[in-house]
Amino acid sequence: MKRIVSMAVICGLTLSLSSPAIGAADPEARKAARQEARKEARQEARQVKKAERMLARLGKRAARAAEKNPDSLIDVIVSFNVSPVDADAAELGNSGKVRRRLQMIDGIAMQLPARAIERLAQNPRIKSVVIDEPLSMAAVADNTSNMELQATPTGIQTPGYSYPTTPTFTYPKLMKLHKNGYDGSGIGVAVIDSGFSKHGDLKPVLHMSFTGTDPKTDDFGHGNHVAGIIAGNGTAGATTSMTTTSMTTTSLALYSTDDSGLSSYRGIAPGADIYSLKVMDANGKGLTSDVIAALDWVQANAGENGAKHPIRVVNLSLGHPVFESAANDPLVQAVETLWINDGIVVVCSAGNDGREGYGTITSPGNSSRVITVGSMTHWGDTNAANDIVSSYSARGITRIDRFAKPDLLAPGNRLISLVAKDGSLKLDEPERLITAEGKLTADYFQVSGTSMSAAVVSGAVALMLQHDPSLTPDTIKARLMRSATKVDFADVFATGAGLLDIYGAFTETGTAAQAPSPKVVKLADAGLMGIEETGMSWGGWQWSLGFLWNDGFLWADNAELGDGGTYADYQYVTEDPNYAWSKGFLWNDGFLWNDGYLWNDGFLWNDGFLWNDGFLWNDGFLWNDGYLWNDGFMWNDGYMWNDGYMWNDGYMWNDNNELDD
Repeated sequence: MKRIVSMAVICGLTLSLSSPAIGAADPEARKAARQEARKEARQEARQVKKAERMLARLGKRAARAAEKNPDSLIDVIVSFNVSPVDADAAELGNSGKVRRRLQMIDGIAMQLPARAIERLAQNPRIKSVVIDEPLSMAAVADNTSNMELQATPTGIQTPGYSYPTTPTFTYPKLMKLHKNGYDGSGIGVAVIDSGFSKHGDLKPVLHMSFTGTDPKTDDFGHGNHVAGIIAGNGTAGATTSMTTTSMTTTSLALYSTDDSGLSSYRGIAPGADIYSLKVMDANGKGLTSDVIAALDWVQANAGENGAKHPIRVVNLSLGHPVFESAANDPLVQAVETLWINDGIVVVCSAGNDGREGYGTITSPGNSSRVITVGSMTHWGDTNAANDIVSSYSARGITRIDRFAKPDLLAPGNRLISLVAKDGSLKLDEPERLITAEGKLTADYFQVSGTSMSAAVVSGAVALMLQHDPSLTPDTIKARLMRSATKVDFADVFATGAGLLDIYGAFTETGTAAQAPSPKVVKLADAGLMGIEETGMSWGGWQWSLGFLWNDGFLWADNAELGDGGTYADYQYVTEDPNYAWSKGFLWNDGFLWNDGYLWNDGFLWNDGFLWNDGFLWNDGFLWNDGYLWNDGFMWNDGYMWNDGYMWNDGYMWNDNNELDD
């Protein structure tokens, strides 16, 4: 596609150079030649600008497809400057096959030959043409190599075995909320996932499919699991113990019916109404346009616009890698429309590529508005001091836009929830099945991933909305982050604001005018990193960075930057009062960002220097069987990151707008 601009320039130069020679003694001829040259230059400039405008309308991957594979059929999303009319759809139909209208983003999903993309981009009514990105679920098979003794970030020795646990296990106060009537009743949660198959613990209010398949089935098994974490009632697990082929007898005590008399297999908000919107296939794959179509349905039938269904929460435990800025990503635009215009809370999984390092948050979790959730691993106890970030949990900052993500963590490792009896997950991994005592069939299944973490947070949001239906999405996000349990091993690009505290969020007070995740910037000449000051952008000192991330003491051991005691303490540098700046003393004594080594010219990610053809990662040499990343071994006390040897030369800050592909 770059050839379009280049050819325009070359053609202009050719015209100028081929003009007839003008005699020095003919002033009129010289004047006419100058006028002709200026005219040609203007035409050339217009041609270049036209080509640049066309290029600006094309997503990076769409432009690449048109250039490298012009004969291939590709799925794209075409967004218009104004709502497309029938004539627009008919015109697009001349180029390919129109799949569906996408009302929220004024778009149309279609399939067409790649070569036709350039012609579409010349249409002034079209805002953008991007790939209809394939999506996958944020669940992993990650329970291998968990038997070693491990040292946690606090130095406490644990059994090293990450036991399967139920959603409620980490939250002993949750059952008391349920006993007191706070169980999410009256709150609708749209689970946009792989569908839902019949299960005794949960009956969705509504089933819909956007894939053309049976809406009342979950052919993969992910949708059942996610929905059960949010709102399963635990009926099939109301026993004193359980058995599974993959667990030892030492874990049986974790699953007894607790002293409240309620089943420990309950979801976080068992009274919530689940709306199952199917967008994924039997392999856990789907297209972005189908997810947007489901979000279209939510907007038309819920919230302030439709009010046909009491849907206040959308759970998206899925995603795709970030290829476009948030402003040009159709899925991000759709979720932000629901959040801002319709007052619907959107909870997204962070993604499961954390083992690949920083900058691995997936779309739509890269939206600054939504709640993006990473995964926490615990060791079969309720001691938060030895919890760690799950090795697969995606890390911030977000690609291209550089927002600080995830927003917080929630349990996600080896969570037990509802099985889909004919789902491919069950068929492919029967060792994960869990059968309650006295039952003949396995009603539950254990899965890991940020998908599960997002579902836990969606359930918590339903409880908060039942308690106070007037809460806005931004206030809910702010309360979740401020009330989260802060961690001693804080790396906010891995932990966010900390570990979800359901009871703390339930009792938190205060309102936020807005709560976008803060932007991260660099001031290279001064060697400073800036984090957008949430206390200013969210509308009050109680939401300042220090209180969100570290109990009010963000700038440890750096007296010149204030002690976090009052809002005034955060007005500490002259570079930009809207940002909190640090020379490396950001998290716990500065061990991570010390001496500004994050800012240099970006050699870590440059053209695969470190990642090149498996130089470091070849055949799993480093990652084999979780040797290095196995649930905390590598992250212990930050030793890997100390003194900056890993991050030297600024992998994330390479002077491009985005990371190399």
